[in-house]
Amino acid sequence: MEYFVAKDSIVRQVWGNGDTILFIFAGSAAEFALNKAVDWLYFTRQLPNDPIGRLFSTVSYARQIIFSDKEGALKAINKITMIHNAVENQRGGKIPGWAYRDVLFMLIHYSIASFELLQRKLSSSEKQELYDVFYRLGQEMHIEELPGDYLHWLPVRERHLENDLARSAFTDDLYKQYKKHLGAFRFKIFIESQKLIVPEKVSRLLNLRKPSLLPPLLFVYKLSRKIDLNWLIKTAILPAKYRSEIKALDIIPG
Repeated sequence: MEYFVAKDSIVRQVWGNGDTILFIFAGSAAEFALNKAVDWLYFTRQLPNDPIGRLFSTVSYARQIIFSDKEGALKAINKITMIHNAVENQRGGKIPGWAYRDVLFMLIHYSIASFELLQRKLSSSEKQELYDVFYRLGQEMHIEELPGDYLHWLPVRERHLENDLARSAFTDDLYKQYKKHLGAFRFKIFIESQKLIVPEKVSRLLNLRKPSLLPPLLFVYKLSRKIDLNWLIKTAILPAKYRSEIKALDIIPG
């Protein structure tokens, strides 16, 4: 059976671990809020109305692409494209091409940053392998102007950060929604997590430049994985109504 992502791929290690996914979400949530095309995410109201639910929805699609056979992965990609096309038809306009690239670039950056924060440094070949998977995903979604390899992607990613991010009323409203749905304690952990992995431009725009309080807690968190109690910690930092989804985050244990 042919798979979109090889069974021994580093991408499966990254996206099969619930701890890593939570940090991917935290970092992406920061950039989503700053992206100049965030108004598209507000058009359907799905993101501000249920930001945590959107996390698990995104994870579900990513899992279908990364862990399914090639046919199943392509069906998931086509469904994502159809959803975007429907939103464009409702609004009567096109989502900018650079906005699609921004989202793909977020997934690449935070996949690497989160895995390296919680596990180990990735080799150059592993980073290239991860980039190749998302490059193929971008091609299947007909996203244009994607660099051919990881090294050429790095400066393009930096240009996107400089050109496509700005703090706006959408940013402030979305952070209010994050706090509303997470609660004060979980929101604090959410912010401290972002400090550890967002690029400097994001940190500056969101005023996240103070040192994070999480590093000592990460030691306890990593220890909890060894005795299989990290799901309890995930339950503590995410709302109880998502308990079943939280337990399902781990496909490959950390």
